Amino acid sequence: MARKKAALDFEQSLTDLQNLVERLESGELSLEDSLTAFEQGIRLTRDCQAALTQAEQKVQMLLERDGELEQAPFDPERPA
Repeated sequence: MARKKAALDFEQSLTDLQNLVERLESGELSLEDSLTAFEQGIRLTRDCQAALTQAEQKVQMLLERDGELEQAPFDPERPA
């Protein structure tokens, strides 16, 4: 359940960030609203980056064999 929540939080943060970028790119926000949106975008970016870093660490832990990291190319067709 925690994994689903983390994935949903990441997906929601990413969606929110995309919406903010679209609003900022539209040029219809005032300077003050643009700054507020930018600040929120920075927070969302940091949240997404933290989630991606945590996921990368989990993948590295899963790939570790006998105390050494075993590198393997990503193959979406290969069964887990």
